[in-house]
Amino acid sequence: MPAMTAVDADARAGAGEPAEAVGPLVRGVGVLRRLAEAGGTLSPSALERATGLARSTVDRITATLARMGYVRLDGRDVVLTPGVLELGNAYLAALRLPALLGARADTLADELDESVSLAVADRDGIRFIHQATRRRALSVSFRIGDLLPAERTAPGALFATQWAEPDWARWRTRRAEDPRDTAFPAVPPRPEPATADDTADAVEAAFADRVRAARRDGWALDDQLIEPGLVAVSAPVRDPRTGRVACVASVVSHTSRHPAAELPATLLPRLREAVEAMEADLRAAPPPEPGPAPAGLATWTTATKQELGRDFVESLARGLTVLTAFGEGRPALSLTDVARATGLSRATARRALLTHEHLGLVAPAAHQDRAFTLTPRVLDLGFPPLSRTTLPRLAQPHLRALADRVREPAALAVLTADGTEVQYTAGADTSGVLTVRIPVGARLPAAATSLGRVLLADADGPLSPELAEAKARGYALADEELESGLRSVAVPVRDRTGRAVAAVNVATHAARRTLEDCVQRLLPALRATADDIQRDLHQVSRFTKVPTT
Repeated sequence: MPAMTAVDADARAGAGEPAEAVGPLVRGVGVLRRLAEAGGTLSPSALERATGLARSTVDRITATLARMGYVRLDGRDVVLTPGVLELGNAYLAALRLPALLGARADTLADELDESVSLAVADRDGIRFIHQATRRRALSVSFRIGDLLPAERTAPGALFATQWAEPDWARWRTRRAEDPRDTAFPAVPPRPEPATADDTADAVEAAFADRVRAARRDGWALDDQLIEPGLVAVSAPVRDPRTGRVACVASVVSHTSRHPAAELPATLLPRLREAVEAMEADLRAAPPPEPGPAPAGLATWTTATKQELGRDFVESLARGLTVLTAFGEGRPALSLTDVARATGLSRATARRALLTHEHLGLVAPAAHQDRAFTLTPRVLDLGFPPLSRTTLPRLAQPHLRALADRVREPAALAVLTADGTEVQYTAGADTSGVLTVRIPVGARLPAAATSLGRVLLADADGPLSPELAEAKARGYALADEELESGLRSVAVPVRDRTGRAVAAVNVATHAARRTLEDCVQRLLPALRATADDIQRDLHQVSRFTKVPTT
């Protein structure tokens, strides 16, 4: 039987759409999924082929997603942007587990010098909600939001200890339709059956044995189930209210560091201690304070539709905004709650929720009648390819836009560990004959550059008069101090805590712009660019770590 692709799965789901499903929303979600599966970038033609949609439909959907800030149209490509992470962030915030347990996982990874993950069940698969990885040449490359088949993981065996017969039946159906796991792009496909151990019956028997062992032992082992060399040991973190497995914590390594047979002795004891602490954290966690719900969404979509006309698919935009009604302190919402949060009519909110339920993005709340919750599948909508990004990658398109706008080169830089130099980490040049070209990776004295001064001005403690002035103004100028004729202005880029983690600048030649011109003409555009970079950084770093280099 041919392997079932993700496109085939979408087509099968579409065939059973409820009568009230919002067709443009179904198609828009399909576009986001195809982009995520492709690593975040596809041409419109490739999207047309991947989704089976008409080119005109693809163009309208991508134009709508671009207006929402979920994609950008970069030349001939459609590229996912950090804005789309507001959908996955809504799920993770409502779930609360990453916020409550992530620090424990990070500490465990530091102590063991191994990667540590947290995963939740997603039907007959497992999906990562937190990753604490090691920065090595040989390291685990799973990302937040990646979906793995349960039978090829240690967490899957633990979750399967709670399966009822309908769950096993669904798992068998999926295995029969996709025996090579081609619908799971995060794992290598299974090879064609070569021995008796590779047959469907053998795979099921082996998985059932591992589930029985997990039920007996209270932990599970992955001995190269995903690919040769990769091993892991996992333990369940139980919900103190229900006693069921809320998530699974895993320590992941490779055989050159820890043979699988040694994991129960070397890594499991410390993992169990961490899990006990995680469960204590869950018991002690106070009820969440609901954050502010999104406001004015219905008004915005209506106004945008009036502005753009048929190029803006309002039903798609409204359907996606329904997902953002959920969040911290708002894990389960009724139809009335969703309508109130978004400003949509009850009829519109109802159709969107029915469509999302059909797509597997929402589900009826377990302990609240007539309410819905987000499912882990929301993370399909762009989270994996963006969850392992860096600040220079986030900044690059904004630097390019700034350089094109002011026709001067722009750059991003960070302070070195000793604070004496700045290191350039991203930049955008211009095509002038006389222009500033400082390559990425270059280091310059911090005190002689606008980038360095604006970062040094963020330090605690006494500051020199020059740095104190830069701190008060929120920008720094450098006038022909590094090199004759070189003039620049810089502003900080701040993380979610308000700390300056990098700086952006525009450089020019003194013959082209006066200092007054730098402040009056370049500085406003520079500040707007820093705001754009910060917005992306804050979106991505809410549940992931973003390296500054």
